[in-house]
Amino acid sequence: MKEENIEKIQRKLESITRKWWFFLIFILIQFIPPYTSKAIPLSEIGRGTREILSNAIVFLCTPLFPIFKIIPLILVISIIIFRNRVSRLFSFYVAVSYVLFAFLQSIAYTEKYGLGILTLNLLMVLIVAIFWFWEIIAQKNDFTVQKQPLWRYWVIPFAFIAFWYPANSDTFMPDFNPIYLFTNVAGLTFCMMTPVFLAVLTMYYPRVNIATLRVTGLVGSIIGFYNMWVNFFISSGKLWWNGVLHIPLLSISLYAFVLSLQKNEETRRD
Repeated sequence: MKEENIEKIQRKLESITRKWWFFLIFILIQFIPPYTSKAIPLSEIGRGTREILSNAIVFLCTPLFPIFKIIPLILVISIIIFRNRVSRLFSFYVAVSYVLFAFLQSIAYTEKYGLGILTLNLLMVLIVAIFWFWEIIAQKNDFTVQKQPLWRYWVIPFAFIAFWYPANSDTFMPDFNPIYLFTNVAGLTFCMMTPVFLAVLTMYYPRVNIATLRVTGLVGSIIGFYNMWVNFFISSGKLWWNGVLHIPLLSISLYAFVLSLQKNEETRRD
């Protein structure tokens, strides 16, 4: 694709993702119900959603857990060392990860509802994946070292705690076993990896793909709000610590989204 065409598409995406109707679309699609092979009453949609999430096929992928912990660690370190030489590889990994998140976390088989698909989550996460695939072509993320204010580094400990996800898989209570840095399901989940991916972009803002930053931050904020509601209000007795561990998703996503809406002349490479 010619460079001028890439620039034209990029400008169009940055413009479209700022439009009021673009945000309205995301509000309207929140009413898309989950699909279940056995009929689910409207009064049980919330319960059905939790059933699908807790039985998602991602939990059957245990052998993949270490792979999806080690690769992002290597990529983040590679960005620091090799900078733009791994920019496209990083975007490809993130894009593929979001495709996996979309299907592995949104589909389950439950005894009560049969096959269940969280259609809304599947759709939103695939939209994020599309924008990351676009970045592979556009290559707007510039990982050249630039001086940043000290306060910008707040995202690093938040992203680290999300990536670690120090919680017992059975009780969801605090468990700070360092082995979880390499073994748990976090590397294959939208909620725990989105803070990591967005933290990388915010550390190099404004020389990043603004449209990709914006859409990822928007979807992360929406899913983050849902998690706050469920973990702190619906099931606070059992899931309060899970809620704490989802704070990085909400906070970093909102931060990234707000950054993406700021007008800044230096949003493209020199």
